[in-house]
Amino acid sequence: MSFSVFLAGFSLSISLILAIGAQNAFVLKQGLKQQHVFVVCLICALSDAILITLGVAGFGVVVQQFPLIEQLARYLGAVFLFFYSALSFKSAFTTDHALQAKGKEVGSLLAATMTCLAFTWLNPHVYLDTFVLLGSISTQYEGQQAAFGLGAIFGSFVFFFSLGYGAKLLIPVFKKPKAWKVLEFIIGFVMAALGVSLLV
Repeated sequence: MSFSVFLAGFSLSISLILAIGAQNAFVLKQGLKQQHVFVVCLICALSDAILITLGVAGFGVVVQQFPLIEQLARYLGAVFLFFYSALSFKSAFTTDHALQAKGKEVGSLLAATMTCLAFTWLNPHVYLDTFVLLGSISTQYEGQQAAFGLGAIFGSFVFFFSLGYGAKLLIPVFKKPKAWKVLEFIIGFVMAALGVSLLV
């Protein structure tokens, strides 16, 4: 296996995920709360692994031939993003909360899992990035597509687990209610903007 091809897949995967998006904001939020971090990171990384594998295997052609798949994900994703945006704005303006080391309220694992799956699989950009983009670029590495795909998958795992567990470094800041309100407002704005971008 060519390490340079593996590194190419790794770096491209990181660069695609790095942009602030709904999924990343949710992972960051769970990391700050220290709630179900491992499961959330694992769902994101495994979902990427499945999509990258299918993309490298040539299934990106399916998405291009059946645009209805992308359109359905676009509209369902927009509805979900607007809903989550509203929840974040409501929390920003009506709730006084800070991170507490003890006695903190823990959201259910099922709710975190379902929300994470929605952010991942109702995001049309994830299909374009993994299925189409990574899949098409992998064809440049004839005979080395597996190395490229493994690099991209490894990049996804490194990114999501670094984001989820690295968030704890910011916990001292978010013990202040004002900081949490600002984060909720930013997340609400990002979700709403992403929802609009899906429809425009």
